Amino acid sequence: MAQGPLSGVKVVEFAGIGPGPFTCMLLSDMGADVVRVDRKGARSSKFDITSRGRRSVAVDLKSPDGVAACLALIAKADVLLEGFRPGVMERLGLGPDLALKSNGKLVYGRMTGWGQTGPLANAAGHDLNYISLTGGLHAMGRKDDSPPPPLNLVGDFGGGALYMAMGICAALFEAQRSGKGQVIDCAMTDGAASLASMFYGMRAMGVWSDQRDANLLDGGAHFYDTYACKDGKWISVGSIEPQFYALLLEKTGLSKDAAFQAQMDRAAWPALSEKLAAVIKTKTRDEWSALMEGTDVCFAPVLSWAEAPEHAHNKARETFVTVEGVVQPNVAPRFSRTASKVQGPPPEVGAHTETALRDWGVDAAIIDKLMVGA
Repeated sequence: MAQGPLSGVKVVEFAGIGPGPFTCMLLSDMGADVVRVDRKGARSSKFDITSRGRRSVAVDLKSPDGVAACLALIAKADVLLEGFRPGVMERLGLGPDLALKSNGKLVYGRMTGWGQTGPLANAAGHDLNYISLTGGLHAMGRKDDSPPPPLNLVGDFGGGALYMAMGICAALFEAQRSGKGQVIDCAMTDGAASLASMFYGMRAMGVWSDQRDANLLDGGAHFYDTYACKDGKWISVGSIEPQFYALLLEKTGLSKDAAFQAQMDRAAWPALSEKLAAVIKTKTRDEWSALMEGTDVCFAPVLSWAEAPEHAHNKARETFVTVEGVVQPNVAPRFSRTASKVQGPPPEVGAHTETALRDWGVDAAIIDKLMVGA
């Protein structure tokens, strides 16, 4: 029996890439029974971590039997999640109008980059494009360089998957009271813009510039930045508050340098950054960690993918787990009473076509027809 706060919630996931699978990983980690509808002949891998913890049903969505099986699953589901371009599900005969007609309490999640409406709704795109359109990418990087293509954390996973997961939980809660489901239009552009709310507010106040590498949190400030060490490795410092800043100066031996006393003098930041960088280069990353880690400097070593799971803090909290030999992030967040856990490795495509349908109470005749062509 699955455990977690979403135990008992049934989710139909139409296989996709990026934020859709990540959303369903989160739901599964929290105890939901996620059945993924895969294309026949698709491949699976134990290294596809965002596919962990669900069952796979392989169908041909262009065949009447495949569509009938999907409709039968939808009729039993609490949540449906799809990440196709607008109109694709309607053309397959699996659109929200038909789905909600057969299952009035269904939460129908639609994950796209640009949204279901708007001039760009039907255009292709990726994370980099979505955060470009919302201002986020322009704010990243050094002033004398181009905006860097960041990892797809802000658009796909932050602005997409996390907003979809929150929307699903909110819609499920509302459906318990109203008895009615609804459609969630989750656009990664909307989510990425929402994530930037604080910065739009700071810009309106006049305390954030459109110039990169010139602001409090974008590397412009000497006390909130990353620095190279003697051994070529890196550390991060975030000593914003006065007491934390004073401790940074103490640990680096810069307390007696009068120039550093004007912490918020933006005109002095470039020169102070150079001075601090020169001091940081006198020691290795491990030497700085021994001096500052665990103090109120607001410090952390910049760890690689290989190093992060081995750090003492991450080990103590079991931030990473190993599933079938694959090291991966553990479930998050933590719950005091309804503890979550990884429900299992990524499934083989089609491994649960018959068992999942039977477990969900799909009519035997529909299953038998589907299995004939399996």
